[in-house]
Amino acid sequence: MQVIYTYARHEDESDLCALELRSLFGSMASIADGVVAWGSESEGSPSVNRSPFFKRRIEVIEEAESLSELTDRIASLEPVGGTFKVLYTEGDERHSYDERRMLERTAGSVLKGKAEMRQPEKLFGLIRYKGNWLFGPCQEDDSTWLKHQSKPQNYSTALPTRAARAIVNIGAGQSNLKTLRMIDPCCGMGTVLIEAMSMGIAIDGIDRNPLAVQGARLNLAHFGYPNTVKLGDMQDEMTRYDTAIVDMPYNLCSVLPQEESLAMLRAVRRIAGRAVIVTTEEIEERFKKAHFRLRDQVQLSKGSFTRYISVVE
Repeated sequence: MQVIYTYARHEDESDLCALELRSLFGSMASIADGVVAWGSESEGSPSVNRSPFFKRRIEVIEEAESLSELTDRIASLEPVGGTFKVLYTEGDERHSYDERRMLERTAGSVLKGKAEMRQPEKLFGLIRYKGNWLFGPCQEDDSTWLKHQSKPQNYSTALPTRAARAIVNIGAGQSNLKTLRMIDPCCGMGTVLIEAMSMGIAIDGIDRNPLAVQGARLNLAHFGYPNTVKLGDMQDEMTRYDTAIVDMPYNLCSVLPQEESLAMLRAVRRIAGRAVIVTTEEIEERFKKAHFRLRDQVQLSKGSFTRYISVVE
């Protein structure tokens, strides 16, 4: 069963979004502007709430070249068994507002069940993609990550919540989230921890700043997540993890000295097989010295401030 995702991003987040999609889907999906088509199997496909850029997810159960052929197929489906609503989603063809409403009515009029516009029990998606009409059960994202923007404690230089969630997904990739073990060894106020835990990922946090550790614990408790944060230095950590998410420390006036950042990278290399490193400068030579290979890299800019997001192994 084919699965279609629609997504949206701001222009300044387009590279980050593209890297996240590559990480989540690899070569098993067709990725176009605003639409992802996941192979031919729905098993193991990401939840619509996984990415902060996802908008809708449609499990395709009927497909046809013409709308009339599709409605014939929809009419032959088993009764819905509850109230429903059909949502037309823009694919690779654009339609006006009136056209979209007409398409929804056309598909909904032949579906067996009771249409309900305000609070339907089930949603169905209709989309025009690569010359075909596609139809199936639809889910909309609940923007879970938006709730995490209002934390009791925060840094002015902390990762934006949406970026943190995307970076966690980049680190997790196509791994089984139930068995993945992740660490944030410079966890600050816990932004990455919260996003990972909200996806069911087991993650530990470390920070050598007592105020940051206290703030992270308060933030985790605020959202009902367990305290997995400890005060300490990553260079003393002995546990092995699958993936590390590292937002290298910096302030508005200076960046981390090269020797110190190299020591941190070597510590990360020792405790994790893979890492996503966030820096305010390009440090590919330091990656090499720490025996990391740079697999992918994008920039995330806001005004004159730029972060480099690097995937290393």
